[in-house]
Amino acid sequence: MSEDKFDVIIVGAGVAGCVAGYLLATQGLDVLIIERGSEAGAKNTSGGRLYAHTIEQVFPDFGLNAPVERVITQERLSFMSEQNCTSLLYSFAPDDEPKKRSYSVLRAKLDKWLAQQACEAGAELITGVRVDDLLKKDGKVCGVISDGEELEASVVLVADGANSIICAKNNLGFKPDKSNCAVGAKEVLTIGEQAINERFGCGSGEGAAWLMLSDATQGHMGGGFIYTNRDSISLGVVLGLEAASECETSLPSMLESLKSHPAIAPLIKDAKLSEYSAHVIPEGGFNAIGRLSGDGVLVLGDAAGLCINIGYCVRGMDMAVDSAIAAAKAVVAAKSRGDFSAAVLSEYESELAKTASLSDMRLYKNAPKLLANERIFNAYPKMINSIMADIFSVNGTSEPLRKKLASGLKKVGFLNLIKDLYRGIKSL
Repeated sequence: MSEDKFDVIIVGAGVAGCVAGYLLATQGLDVLIIERGSEAGAKNTSGGRLYAHTIEQVFPDFGLNAPVERVITQERLSFMSEQNCTSLLYSFAPDDEPKKRSYSVLRAKLDKWLAQQACEAGAELITGVRVDDLLKKDGKVCGVISDGEELEASVVLVADGANSIICAKNNLGFKPDKSNCAVGAKEVLTIGEQAINERFGCGSGEGAAWLMLSDATQGHMGGGFIYTNRDSISLGVVLGLEAASECETSLPSMLESLKSHPAIAPLIKDAKLSEYSAHVIPEGGFNAIGRLSGDGVLVLGDAAGLCINIGYCVRGMDMAVDSAIAAAKAVVAAKSRGDFSAAVLSEYESELAKTASLSDMRLYKNAPKLLANERIFNAYPKMINSIMADIFSVNGTSEPLRKKLASGLKKVGFLNLIKDLYRGIKSL
């Protein structure tokens, strides 16, 4: 056993781990953050959008000080078939209240900055080190086992992502399986700041967030996304893990298909590949959240299953911040009482329950069931594009608009439309 004992050991230097480390270090606790990657952000991947409402609580004027890419001022939602694309575009001015903004981010930069804030506040960070398991004594967690070495702490915060080995070994947190996970592949393509502004119609420093129900996923649960960065774009495809096992086409091939779509190809002309990554995404929603606390241990962020996908909006990083804030409050309270038992640390779940993140997850708990309907990713994009093609075509035949609309709607079936609309309203 090591002679040094920390107040807190945090496993994982992602958003949740670094924010928790920062908050606890500012409270005077001895904090050690252990990151498996060569540096914070080296292994972390996300689509690339951070809603600022939670992180502004921790770092006021976050958007001015952190290495964000662009403030989002465009929302795009597209329905793609093989050659066609129907899009909704909503553009707006950045909100005067920083907490109401959202930003495109690159995790390699963001996580490194967050780790720096934690270290400047007094936390220690070691990188390139794998944590193998929790260290226990008399059934209580009292540290971690890393590369055969035992490191002691009063409490361990597990924040090492959706496929956490520690959680799997200790019946904690999110339990990934093919029914509650998606897998995403992403490329960061450098095309230059001016090209982004011109091709996406963005002002300087302003960016677009674009989600696509795409033919690229062959009609299975999933879709594409683009987030514009300063001089690059993050472009990717997400596919439900259950569907991935049924598809004949690989995820990288789906990504190539999306890149070659007529609506996308001109936007990435002459692009240079800067980064490629893949990531497991916990999309099980509220009902997939696992055990979050125990004697001497708490689970945060993706490892807890804190992620939400409601089709037009995907969130995870802001929820990771909320879990870090809640965990820090619980740990500080436990430290003041000198008691890190499960009963005292359960305060974490009480604090988390007060957050907007958990409230939203509870509110949209049926969204995963809604998104399991493959018509959303197959029949409806084709139907919408078929209707648009019919109503905008002038070919010398005279036909009432209602007949053109009815022809498109019939391709899905009126009964299916009514059923899906009813389920959608109930779920969202």
